[in-house]
Amino acid sequence: MRRILVIKLGALGDFVHAMHAFAAIRAHHADDSVTLLTTAPYAAMGRAAPWFDAVEVDPRAPWWKFAANRRIVRDIKSFDLVYDLQTSHRSNRYFKLSEHPAWSGNAPGCRYPHRNPKRDFMHTIERQRDQLADAGVTETPIPERTWLIEAGHRHFVPSRYALLMPGGAGVGDAKRWPAGSYAMAALQIAGLGLTPVVIGGPAEADLGRLITVVCATAIDLTGKTSFADIAALGAGAALVLGNDTGPVHLAASVGAPTVQLLSSATVLEQAAARGPRGEWVPTLQAWRLPDVTVSDVMKAVVKQLALPKSAGFSNSARETRRDPNLPTSGAPGSAQPA
Repeated sequence: MRRILVIKLGALGDFVHAMHAFAAIRAHHADDSVTLLTTAPYAAMGRAAPWFDAVEVDPRAPWWKFAANRRIVRDIKSFDLVYDLQTSHRSNRYFKLSEHPAWSGNAPGCRYPHRNPKRDFMHTIERQRDQLADAGVTETPIPERTWLIEAGHRHFVPSRYALLMPGGAGVGDAKRWPAGSYAMAALQIAGLGLTPVVIGGPAEADLGRLITVVCATAIDLTGKTSFADIAALGAGAALVLGNDTGPVHLAASVGAPTVQLLSSATVLEQAAARGPRGEWVPTLQAWRLPDVTVSDVMKAVVKQLALPKSAGFSNSARETRRDPNLPTSGAPGSAQPA
């Protein structure tokens, strides 16, 4: 039995997309011991997942903390094969310091390099699938997520509800549709017979309060949900409306009917939310999210509510409204303006 290491340090959206690769590696190494190297926020999820026999935590110590980094490198050397799904400067440095001969990734000199020159223009799911194929992993099962859904709590929300996710990490407010617009959308969503439920971290508490002030029937769960809770809530939701933020990616991945709002800070073809089978979800994108009107969003919401749950869209038929002046990666099936 060989010892296999999978490196995926974060962040949440990337971890969710990597579940396709996790499932593929587990299927390929059914008789081997597979360990995940991740960071603290994702360790519990990794331990609960069916794809790993063990989970190790990388403290992501600064490089001048030699003892901590020496331990990580020493541990990496003990594995027979490493799949680097992070493919970052940090993980490439681990390869260099460990001098590990059996390594799949983009580190110069590794045994199983991802050779596709367009890898930096691919969505995480397709990029990692392509990387694994270069390493001989060709079976790509749909990742099972029931284990995560069943571990979560729905916080006693009503049976018909919509999740609103107005937050977004990084680049300030560039990835956020205005809170006031979410509040007005919440009113209209409530008018459709759904209870708006606001999801986010503690930093989004002000957004939750604003929405519940404007829409009296809205429920504020900001700062109260775990990753498993978000999966459970997503699995039962009639709708998810949110920005480019990890919880949207997680909810979409368990089959929640999703409308995602993206600014020019996100390249849709590389980082948009995807459904359970990897299908694309409806997206509205503009240079500046404040330019997206509540009317625009509600049209997409009504259209999504009319679809069978988990219908999604194929790679070649994405339902996307997009500013025609936005740059694209040139990936096959790139969205066209409506």
